[in-house]
Amino acid sequence: MIPALKALTEELASKKLSTAVGRVAGVSDGVIKINNLAHLARIGDRAELRRGPGDELMGEIMKIDGDEIFMLPDTAPDRIRIGDPVLLHPTPIFAPDDKWIGRVIDPFGQPLDGRPLLRGENARDLMQAPPKAAARRGLGERLSSGYAVMNTLLPVVKGQRVGLFAGSGVGKSTLLAKLAQNMDADVVVMALVGERGREVNHFVKDVLGEEGMSRAVVVAATSDQSALVRRRCAWSAMSVAEHFRDQGKHVLFLADSVTRFAEAHREISAASGEAPSLRGYPPSVTPLITGLCERSGPGEGEQGDITAVFSVLVAGSDMDEPIADILRGVLDGHIVLNREIAERGRFPAIDVSRSVSRSLPSAASAAENEQILQVRKFLGSYEQSEVMIRAGLYSEGNDLVLDQAVRIWPELDSFFGKEEVGAAMESFSRLGLILRRAGR
Repeated sequence: MIPALKALTEELASKKLSTAVGRVAGVSDGVIKINNLAHLARIGDRAELRRGPGDELMGEIMKIDGDEIFMLPDTAPDRIRIGDPVLLHPTPIFAPDDKWIGRVIDPFGQPLDGRPLLRGENARDLMQAPPKAAARRGLGERLSSGYAVMNTLLPVVKGQRVGLFAGSGVGKSTLLAKLAQNMDADVVVMALVGERGREVNHFVKDVLGEEGMSRAVVVAATSDQSALVRRRCAWSAMSVAEHFRDQGKHVLFLADSVTRFAEAHREISAASGEAPSLRGYPPSVTPLITGLCERSGPGEGEQGDITAVFSVLVAGSDMDEPIADILRGVLDGHIVLNREIAERGRFPAIDVSRSVSRSLPSAASAAENEQILQVRKFLGSYEQSEVMIRAGLYSEGNDLVLDQAVRIWPELDSFFGKEEVGAAMESFSRLGLILRRAGR
């Protein structure tokens, strides 16, 4: 059978001719209690509450307790009455397909770009287990990122998982888009979790553009949608990435942001009665985040790899807040964006001294590692004395390393913001020229 016809046949076969109906029994703290469906409902099923003709409220089953089920609605539960009918729909089938490349979809696999979209042949569980730890390959070769600083001091290798830590408005989304356009990968999967509706369209059309979308799948859940939908967004996007990884492809997975993913989970946990402990986050947020991250990385056997960049919104540059702290412990490196660097006009505003790639030293040669060590030595010396230098209290001749750092600082700072589409060795050659000038 022709694949498209088969997909259409399966889509029609999944439509139910009858639907179980329950009744609203109560509403409390934004959660709707429903009778007469507990024997049929499963966690994750969708429910449709009918407030009147043409007035439906969708939601998801989040709790089953005896003869009652509890639904978290997608929007505010206004105009609901005791006894309103509720229709139960099975958990939506999520089946990624190769034809999803170039498309924008929601966490349920429905198109957001106004064009029809058929699901694939094989349904995937959104909560897949990661590859077996003992069977996974090691990290692969170094990838060209499009930025000189990430080609040299902060390399990303195939299968690596990196955190991108930044406050709002520091250039995080632009950096992710550049990686989507320039980083070596067969497919790019982008999860936009809790993003503003206008920003989704802007990101797809203006930031990513046709070039970026030509090999990308964007899974988006906007900020006005329910916490269940926003949380589902990250899981759906990872399932799409796993679909392509299982074909032996190299996938670049970009999540923006894990913070909003965790915040959505916090809302759901509060509604279900879980007590907060980590600055308002529930204890279950740790396995939630680590489970998502572990699904990325190198595959096993004939599988490909998922190279992942997880962005984190850090309020006030607090790298010790719970979500940032959890991610730093599970990832293979972190890139920190600094607002002060952005305000003086250098993009990407990467704070090199606070960023690290755990793919080093194996991702670079001995000579390249020596260059990285020199740069970090000069960078540390300059930053320790920066206030003194700017106040005009620095005098040459007292500290040889500081003298060398001051001599090359303008070029080094420019290098950190340079776009470099070529191979990493070209970036190292440029860096070597800068370092040689330090010894003059």
